[in-house]
Amino acid sequence: MNVRTLGAQDLELVCWHREDMFRDAGCAEDVLQTMTQHFRNWLRPRLGDGTYFGFILSEDGQPVAGVGLMLIDWPPHPSHPAQDKRGYVLNLYVEPACRRRGLGHELMRLAEAELAGRGVKFAVLHATQKGHDLYAGLGWSGTTEMSKPVSHASPG
Repeated sequence: MNVRTLGAQDLELVCWHREDMFRDAGCAEDVLQTMTQHFRNWLRPRLGDGTYFGFILSEDGQPVAGVGLMLIDWPPHPSHPAQDKRGYVLNLYVEPACRRRGLGHELMRLAEAELAGRGVKFAVLHATQKGHDLYAGLGWSGTTEMSKPVSHASPG
């Protein structure tokens, strides 16, 4: 297995991984198409300037797994009282034929080492149901985060 860092040339690969990750989680195709179109536009400059970074694992010259990382601006918090940033892990994906071989575990090891090397003391991720056991087995735990779509109603 070969490891390399993400670069601007990986735009379509990252888009594919993200789309297939959400497809595997049961998202509707029309939503995925819209998401990917907007994600591609969001991702392009971030891959270019390195604010979205991460790793690709390849086997026999073919990419089979990847993970994305970001540093996000966040106010000091009880979980990181002296830091104004968090690491964010996203888009971990392993091709179906390569699953159950420890590639997700290896990507998370690389991700955590990279974040630590950048001075990050606290990181977050959002797990799909299929990814939950991987992350829990690596010591990640749930938080009190809640979410809700914001409506576009006019203030009354």
